[in-house]
Amino acid sequence: MAVLTISRMFGTGANELGELIAQRLGYSFFNNQLIQMVAQQAKVSTDWVASMEKEAGGKFQKFLSTLVPKSLMEVILSSDHGLRDEEIYTDMLSQVITKIADEGDAIILGRGSQFILKDRPDTYHLLLVADLENRIGYVQKRFELTKKQAVLAVAMEDKRRVNLYRKFGKVDYNQTDHYHLVLNMRNLNMSDACDMLCTLLGSSRV
Repeated sequence: MAVLTISRMFGTGANELGELIAQRLGYSFFNNQLIQMVAQQAKVSTDWVASMEKEAGGKFQKFLSTLVPKSLMEVILSSDHGLRDEEIYTDMLSQVITKIADEGDAIILGRGSQFILKDRPDTYHLLLVADLENRIGYVQKRFELTKKQAVLAVAMEDKRRVNLYRKFGKVDYNQTDHYHLVLNMRNLNMSDACDMLCTLLGSSRV
């Protein structure tokens, strides 16, 4: 009943690695599915939830009128507290991730899961890193982009990640003591990384 959270610098192959581990061990892998689950939990549009992860600043008044039901609008808009969309999002995300962990045998990619599940038994936290040029090269090859497009994609995703973790009040998400293991993907191929992590997760069953 182990759980692995994967945090990463964009362009380190986290999605690919998560899928490989899940296939090897028969685990459930949660990535973009989390957006849908949060949307269902909060009863709002998936597009609205996705916008929470992409936008800087958290001011989404223009989305609320078309994407959020009136009943939830009344909760989000408060004369005393103003716009509380970030609070609702992080609360729902925490509930969904905790529920996934309760079920066990799961791999969760990003979305603050290493903080939400901090100190939880049988949960391992992984950070994937690599230098900027390596990450740009991976993105360029993986998504068949030009070098310029890959540079822009990495920069945008790095910014998105900073904004998301600010919602959790975290600015030190790359600090190594948040994690059980840090892998430099510049020096590892996917197969070897998968072998290492499957061994780690398999040992938790003993």
